[in-house]
Amino acid sequence: MSLQVEKLEKNMAKLTIETSAEEFDKAIQKAYQKNKNKINIQGFRRGKAPLALVEKMYGPEIFYEDAANEIIPEAYEKAAKESGLEIVSRPEIDVVQIEKGKPFIFTAQVAVKPEVTLGQYKGIEVEKKEVTVTDEEVMARIEREREQNARIITVEDRPVQMNDIVVIDFEGFVDGKPFEGGKAEGYSLAIGSKSFIDNFEEQLIGKSAGEEVDVNVTFPEDYHVKDLAGKPALFKVKIHEIKYKELPELDDDFAQDVSEFDTLDEYKESIRATIKETKEKELKTARENEIIDKIIENASMDIPEPMIETQVGQMAEDFAQRMRYQGLSMEQYFQFTGMDAQKFFDSLRPQALKRIQTRLVLEAIVKAENIEVTDEELEKELNEMASMYKMEVDKVKEILGESGIENVKADVAVQKAVDLVVSEAKEV
Repeated sequence: MSLQVEKLEKNMAKLTIETSAEEFDKAIQKAYQKNKNKINIQGFRRGKAPLALVEKMYGPEIFYEDAANEIIPEAYEKAAKESGLEIVSRPEIDVVQIEKGKPFIFTAQVAVKPEVTLGQYKGIEVEKKEVTVTDEEVMARIEREREQNARIITVEDRPVQMNDIVVIDFEGFVDGKPFEGGKAEGYSLAIGSKSFIDNFEEQLIGKSAGEEVDVNVTFPEDYHVKDLAGKPALFKVKIHEIKYKELPELDDDFAQDVSEFDTLDEYKESIRATIKETKEKELKTARENEIIDKIIENASMDIPEPMIETQVGQMAEDFAQRMRYQGLSMEQYFQFTGMDAQKFFDSLRPQALKRIQTRLVLEAIVKAENIEVTDEELEKELNEMASMYKMEVDKVKEILGESGIENVKADVAVQKAVDLVVSEAKEV
């Protein structure tokens, strides 16, 4: 194999990769062996026609595509290593020469990790902020706990009121015809929750169990189902039950039921401490982000488009995997949100760009400050990973492999760079 590397503008490069005619012939033989049982030639049992005859009948090009697919992955991987480039995108492959008896030549256009010119990264000024916890925040958290511990009581002697829970059957009609997704039976609806279209819930107030009610609404103009957007609809509703939540008394007994504390005052102080801890973590993260944003503003770098596209692709795949864990396909997600694939990718682009910029400037700081990771620091990180995944650390190392461990080491170095610039920042 021979390799030529051509540097292009905007941190792009083109690798021209040539494999010998012998290697290409071997790939054709493999393609023939793989596909011969699919070929039927009169006078020969299926799969027994010789390669030369198959090529004579169908042309020598019949196995070119499979042969190219056989050669390209391994040849590109080898060339990428030999090039010495820090490649940060998937390759764009273009076949230059493909002919039996001649070398197989293809090009791979790739994005190369851009150089970063750092500006100021020490002594970054950020606004000083203090964490405070109000009584209202404490009470809001306690009220949520009361809601979760409420008793549900069925109402027999009055009509629907705000904050009641009604059990209903309903069916919706647009232009006199039922529409998909507009029907349910035994549905529990909290009045005032705004979980249905505006004014739907309010039209049930004052109605009694057993009543049938016509509810008239208009779908919002931006409703996610385009066929319904902006249209008036009639819902025929049958009210089966009316219920309400009876909240527990806010006293020492309540505190003892929901916590490890004996008194309500102690419980409130624990809630205050928990909220404060959460806010302090959020403030720390926000402060780090503000510092890094300013470092990015002070730096200069020319990020190639394919690098961003590759990051977007990785983020999209991560998101799709999370959806699969929740039992949703991306097609269903698009249907529910009214998005399409292009809009989805476009929505990821700003975050993808920010991730790339953040990583690049922090890696540049690692280099500028000669930040190194000790064996003890690396081992600590690997042990924490093992604990998180409930595995033996040796098993984690085995799964990661040499390159994976190097990536973990790089992540630790980047975190040390974060710690450095945060410690050097000035609060004003």
